[in-house]
Amino acid sequence: MAEPAAYQVVARRYRPQRFDELVGQEHVARGLSGAIESGRIGHAYLFTGARGVGKTSAARIYAKALECVAGPAAEPCNQCNACLAITAGQDVDVVEIDAASNRGVDEIRQLRQNVAVRPARGRFKIYIIDEVHMLTREAFNALLKTLEEPPSHVKFVLCTTEPDKLPITILSRCQRFDFQTVGIPAIAQRLAQIVEAENAEVDPAALDLIARRAAGSMRDSQSLLEQLLGAASGPIGVDDVHAVIGTGREEKIGALVAALASRDAPAALAALDAALAGGADPGGVLEQLIAALRDALLASVGCGSEMLREGEGLGVDLAAVGHQIGTETILAMLQIIDQALARMRTSGHAAVLAEMAIVRLAGLENLDSLAEAIHQVKAAAAATPVRPQAAAPVSRPPTAAAERRPQHPAAIPPPREEGPPPREKKTTDRSLNPGDDTESSVARTVAAVGPDAPLSAEPLAVWQKAGEAVGGLAADFAAEATAVNWRGNVLEATIPASAATAVTFLRRPQMAASLAAAAAEIVGRPVKTAVVVDESEAAAASNPPAASSEPSPRRPVASQSTLVREAMEHPFVMHACQVFDAAIRKVEPSRQQPMASSSSTGGGDPEAEAAVQTEEGDG
Repeated sequence: MAEPAAYQVVARRYRPQRFDELVGQEHVARGLSGAIESGRIGHAYLFTGARGVGKTSAARIYAKALECVAGPAAEPCNQCNACLAITAGQDVDVVEIDAASNRGVDEIRQLRQNVAVRPARGRFKIYIIDEVHMLTREAFNALLKTLEEPPSHVKFVLCTTEPDKLPITILSRCQRFDFQTVGIPAIAQRLAQIVEAENAEVDPAALDLIARRAAGSMRDSQSLLEQLLGAASGPIGVDDVHAVIGTGREEKIGALVAALASRDAPAALAALDAALAGGADPGGVLEQLIAALRDALLASVGCGSEMLREGEGLGVDLAAVGHQIGTETILAMLQIIDQALARMRTSGHAAVLAEMAIVRLAGLENLDSLAEAIHQVKAAAAATPVRPQAAAPVSRPPTAAAERRPQHPAAIPPPREEGPPPREKKTTDRSLNPGDDTESSVARTVAAVGPDAPLSAEPLAVWQKAGEAVGGLAADFAAEATAVNWRGNVLEATIPASAATAVTFLRRPQMAASLAAAAAEIVGRPVKTAVVVDESEAAAASNPPAASSEPSPRRPVASQSTLVREAMEHPFVMHACQVFDAAIRKVEPSRQQPMASSSSTGGGDPEAEAAVQTEEGDG
């Protein structure tokens, strides 16, 4: 009694046997058929693409077209002995090599030796190397010369899912064909043909669900159909597909999306529980949620309905949900779900992680409105004129040597007379106070007393204001001054000898001219600037005095813990940490202000005071 023939799965029985049967790869079929018809047959081809899109099938069809008795032809006849042998995998002239298990240099050396052997019965000797990216570096090097100049009777077809792992020397020796993922309608149509050939009954909605689940892989869709055909005893419906692939019914996913859009956490958890009650996998439900939110995201940015993949079975208008939630909020939702899926792969509490993700999604605020509010605040701040701060902040306390240095008489302000000043000299007694408009105040002073009158503007304030006006390093180096005095119309800044870099920088002709121009604009009359080195501090450093009980005053520097604590008290930072489940890792003080300003209370703008680095949580 003859043994029954071995059963072949659907993916093998319905494998394409001609170029015109390649679904979704028409561009590859045209390229290979045209090369054969025109006689421009290359010696090495590289087929790249995702799994299950037809790379190996196209390589076999190409081999049959070259070896066919009626060929080389654009299409194989599939009737001659050569075509039948290649289809059965028994042709001695068509060698298929799995590079995943034959990846060493010894196997490639054996291949190089066999290349010199003439074909047994066909025109060509064809090598199909699958998963070629798995070869070792030494094996690639051994293959280079043979791949570039093989004998005239040898053809190579390399197949891979990861072309980026191939050396550029291999890529440059091959004609490359990129296989595309197969569209959902094309997969559903091919599955319908297989169902009809198998005399089975499958709901078209179930075929569409299988096609969407396959994610562009024809082989994955056929394997899933094979599983359903083997398990079902009658007509196959949508519920059967959900039970096999571990997903929830579409209406349950639609209810989950609607609950999340309305920020109803109890309803969202109830919808998730209802989806899981039917035997669905938590990861599968979250993947369905990602697919639905993907359509909502595309709709929120203005894409048309032709780009949406999810059907009407959800029972919710995803375009309306996208406009209701907003683009920024949907992006945050997708990130939360993706992080939850990543954690579920290594955790034994998948359902709990899914519930945690749903609660976070339901509690997520409208980030679009938050971004718009921040933009409005920044726009209002930019539109409001900034009043110059004329009061001199203490950037550096004077050293003991600077205090011992005799001051020039011009630096000592005249004693204030008792009683109210005369009316006509009222403007001359105004100093640069923090709330005054510096430029307008000084201009009124000059207009009242004339351009030749002695300058009464606070010199330290003018010097720092000029440094800030020039900007860049000038502001930082100008803050090194320990004393600033007026000497006629010359603004003289005294800088310690230890700050040699600041002295060299500020004494540059171009920088001195910029500082003088900025100071002249502030005081309203032409002035000059001069930088004087305080040599007494260097002498004191070389000859240290006896030990003193009073340490030298130092510039206050805020500690990292102080900066972190103040950043955590800022409302914007607190809100960002709550929304994105983040934590502050480090606070870098701004280089645009003295370090002492970083230790102020946390009421200022964090962008101006410090740069806050955060770490997002796992969720």
